[in-house]
Amino acid sequence: MAQETGVPAFRYRAFISYSHQDKAWADWLHRSLESYRIPQRLVGQETAAGIVPRRLLPIFRDRDELASATDLGRKVNEALSESANLVVICSPHSATSHWVNEEVLAFKRLGHADRIFCLIVDGEPNTSEVAGREAEECFAPALRFGWDGVGGLSDQRTEPIAADARPGKDGRTNAKLKLIAGLLDIGFDQLKQREQQRHQRRLAAIAAVAVGITLMTSTLAIIAVRAQRVAERERNQAEGLVSFMLGDLNDKLGQVQRLDIMEAVDDRAMAYFQSLPNNDVTDVSLAQRAKALEKIGSVRTDQGHLDAAMQSYQAAANIARSLAEREPGDVPRQVAYSRALAFIGITEWYRGDLAAAEKNFTMAQDVLRRTPLTGTPDKEFIQQWATVDNNLGHVLESQGKLDQAATQYQSMLAHCRELVRGKNPKTDWQELLGEAHNNLGKIALMQGDLATAIAEYRADDAIETALSERDSRNHDQKENMVRVRAILGRTIALGGDVDVGGEHLQQAIDGAMQLSEFEPKETGFRAKVALYSTQLARLRRLAGDHGAAKQLNDRALSIFGDITRQDPSNAEWKQDFAEAQVEQAAQSLAIGSAEQAHAQALQALAVLGPMHDNQPGERTLLLDSTSARLLLAASTIDAEKATQWRQQVLKDIASVTSGAADPRLLALRVRALLSLERAPEATPLVQQLWDSGYRDLDLLAALKQRDIDYPANAAFQQRLQAALARSDPQ
Repeated sequence: MAQETGVPAFRYRAFISYSHQDKAWADWLHRSLESYRIPQRLVGQETAAGIVPRRLLPIFRDRDELASATDLGRKVNEALSESANLVVICSPHSATSHWVNEEVLAFKRLGHADRIFCLIVDGEPNTSEVAGREAEECFAPALRFGWDGVGGLSDQRTEPIAADARPGKDGRTNAKLKLIAGLLDIGFDQLKQREQQRHQRRLAAIAAVAVGITLMTSTLAIIAVRAQRVAERERNQAEGLVSFMLGDLNDKLGQVQRLDIMEAVDDRAMAYFQSLPNNDVTDVSLAQRAKALEKIGSVRTDQGHLDAAMQSYQAAANIARSLAEREPGDVPRQVAYSRALAFIGITEWYRGDLAAAEKNFTMAQDVLRRTPLTGTPDKEFIQQWATVDNNLGHVLESQGKLDQAATQYQSMLAHCRELVRGKNPKTDWQELLGEAHNNLGKIALMQGDLATAIAEYRADDAIETALSERDSRNHDQKENMVRVRAILGRTIALGGDVDVGGEHLQQAIDGAMQLSEFEPKETGFRAKVALYSTQLARLRRLAGDHGAAKQLNDRALSIFGDITRQDPSNAEWKQDFAEAQVEQAAQSLAIGSAEQAHAQALQALAVLGPMHDNQPGERTLLLDSTSARLLLAASTIDAEKATQWRQQVLKDIASVTSGAADPRLLALRVRALLSLERAPEATPLVQQLWDSGYRDLDLLAALKQRDIDYPANAAFQQRLQAALARSDPQ
């Protein structure tokens, strides 16, 4: 068929690109497109987009696992290349989303700029350059500018093809039809007319069914309130009817966009459940009712109705609590109650109330803790506990409660180890175990416990390496291994083992280069090569190998210069490019080119300074920007300016409230104080760094210049060996 019409065959009808904060819209659009039936009289017609099909299948949407990645990933790039169209959900969230911009750029590189369609759900188009309205912009940069045909965006503005779902504009239904008309390359009026005819027939039938069921449910609710005892058969029939309302009927109402009836049905179901006493039905029926309420909560969460979702989850938790209290030894009941409380905690988290989220996660954890167990608990129980540990740990970490977060991550680690015990543990469980180790490594480093940080990162590295070796063709898993190997190498070098740290960083570079050679279109792999090259260049420079350092960093500068020209909107690459420029400045200063070093540091700080001002809590930005300021101070002949830069470093570090014991920050503070001739203030910090085992070469050089004794710490090596033994993933 595709060969006869001259239209290439694609695996996917469309790829949906969106910000995770617009997930409810993405869920709606994905469901609406795949469930839409093309009017029969249009099926089979030939258009520029091919033969009109009966269904728009399949639609690709896979963004949930990308939050911690640094590039699009192999699967997503493959899906883009195999998609006939790109649909972008446009809002202020997506306008600033790195991933949305990357996906649009990737699709334009494929030569399909004319097959990009936009769905505006919030904000305003083209306000990014209007003073005072920048935050309202809903189009990502790659949508606003044309593709130059070479490797980046041109200066020429474009006007994306857009449907507008905002109130007062096209509305959801018309916006959806406009998108479908564009995907099929048929007239909107033609599709609208056919759809209205079919819509009226379908709506009349479904509305009649909905009204009848709603009336029936209302009658059942009244009977339930007044009757002391209702026959179990009648109750089962009633709740079966409600299950239909929450399942098939909701799905069908969603297809015709009758959200008003859908919400009315859910409200009726909620009223029905709330009207029934919990003491005259079977436990099985009550458990089913709790699950139905959780389903209502999930639907309302997807729609962004968090208050209504909370009402559903609380109702489910009330039922689950009564069941759990009646049978305290029933493990599945305790897991169900814990899960319901966790749903409440997650909803509070989404609403921004971290204290309330912490309270509910703690309650969910207490339910599991009180459960009397006979023998080894089942995996579902253990996984629920590990999940709650993880959620509670992140909430505590977000509040700056690092000690308490570490306790939760330790508990998570213990439960994950229990999960993977035995034969053939699931890959997901092993990845969760690696995440637990990584969480602990991050917390330990910020708390100044370098031995534990190294041990935990090494444990994660061992897990990622084993998983990668098990499936050598899984590039996503190898990418995870490369990332953790680089983290481990940097941390080992902080503890003074520069040779081993350098070997690990070189292995990370080699792994990233292999991925880049296998998938040359994956710009993110090249970015990893550049980043790890800069980090290894720093070690080589500090060890005195200036030639190797320059060669490594020149490669990083070349790569970052190339990819940032292709995508000037990528903030992460801009920051990494600036980090390479900081290293370039340090190299220039090391060979006596102070004037050149000063210019290079200024160039880097021009990027890092504003980024740090916007994200003061981001640790890497703080480290990079303070390093640039110290270089500026060291490379100027203006003593007053040098003092101002060093005082700014102290001010920035003093503003840190969470993780202030991070030895990287303490070392920068020591260097600034020594340069300001405030050695007495630096003395206790030097002792603290020595106690932690921190032996970064930059600090050692600064101390040697001031004739400050800083011998090796044998006790640290003993602590490190003990920590390695404790964190062994086996």
